[in-house]
Amino acid sequence: MISPSIFFEELNKKDIDFFTGVPDSLLKDFCAYVKDNTIAEKNIIAANEGNALAIASGHYLATSKPALVYMQNSGLGNIINPLASLTDESVYSIPALLVIGWRGEPNIKDAPQHIKQGKVTLDLLEIMGIKYYEINKSTTNKEVKLILGKAIEDLKYLNKPVAIVVSKGTFEKYSLKDSSNTTYDLNREQAIEILMNNIEEDYVIVSTTGKTSREVFELRNKYNKGHEKDFLTIGSMGHASSIALGIAKNNNEKNVYVLDGDGAFLMHMGAVSIIGQSNLKNYRHIVINNGAHESVGGQPTVGYDIDICSIAKGCGYDKAYTATTKQELENYIKKINGYMGTVLLEIKTKQGSRENLGRPTMTQVEIKDGFMKNLACR
Repeated sequence: MISPSIFFEELNKKDIDFFTGVPDSLLKDFCAYVKDNTIAEKNIIAANEGNALAIASGHYLATSKPALVYMQNSGLGNIINPLASLTDESVYSIPALLVIGWRGEPNIKDAPQHIKQGKVTLDLLEIMGIKYYEINKSTTNKEVKLILGKAIEDLKYLNKPVAIVVSKGTFEKYSLKDSSNTTYDLNREQAIEILMNNIEEDYVIVSTTGKTSREVFELRNKYNKGHEKDFLTIGSMGHASSIALGIAKNNNEKNVYVLDGDGAFLMHMGAVSIIGQSNLKNYRHIVINNGAHESVGGQPTVGYDIDICSIAKGCGYDKAYTATTKQELENYIKKINGYMGTVLLEIKTKQGSRENLGRPTMTQVEIKDGFMKNLACR
């Protein structure tokens, strides 16, 4: 295994001291060390991975120094465009060191949303002409120094991005300092439970990826309810709101609740402008804002620092509210029950989830088929 501190210090020795990206569970120990040992101006947690590569490119243009971009391999989907049309040697030829968590690595058990991405990760890098190195839990601190040296030499020689692909269990444990917050009373699961117990009967839910969908599934089980009202978006971070838009446009008989997170909301925030201009009468956008990428290690977002309600109103949502307590949440649910229009309800929560939180026991196809049958599509 590799020490996050040694990895970080070796990068600094090689004059890489600017970091940007989207946190990943396989990189959480390294990302936590970066957060605790880098000034905020030199570690920008981006909205999505494409943004991160653009930020890294700007850093290079201003300093002539490559930056490090960290991401989960699912983020390759967001980064392909700037890799091909910005940093590639046929365009601007801009170097950046990509550190990629390899979820869904072949022969290693993982959640279903990572399986396909895991199989094609190395192929995608090869197709894009990105030279890569692999590190895993057998890689020693001495070996990783040599690998980093080679990768950074490649950056200078090739003048384009080079990747380090990181397997599960590569980094030694490191915990963020002061990573928890107690500003708000509710955690995410408590907020979801209150919401699900108080909304009108004729509705469907589209829940975002990560722990949100896992909690929705377990809450149904807790109350001995079926799962046919729920579409659990187990991957596709940032796209649950657009899935819900497609449903709401084509089914006026049911109110559509999208359970979003602050990180997912930020990742593809442009979707909000389209939703706000879609003249929907049955759309309820619930943003559960805990100010963190909690599902992948608790790295902060800017969720607490921006005015989500003003963004929604500026994009054309009819109503927008913020709840910070159980009483406020119950009051605002009453307000939006039966309302004809597009509504956003931000729920500010603290971080935290159950250690025994499970995963859905149904397959994704079973979830989809049951959901479509409930919508009378099948």
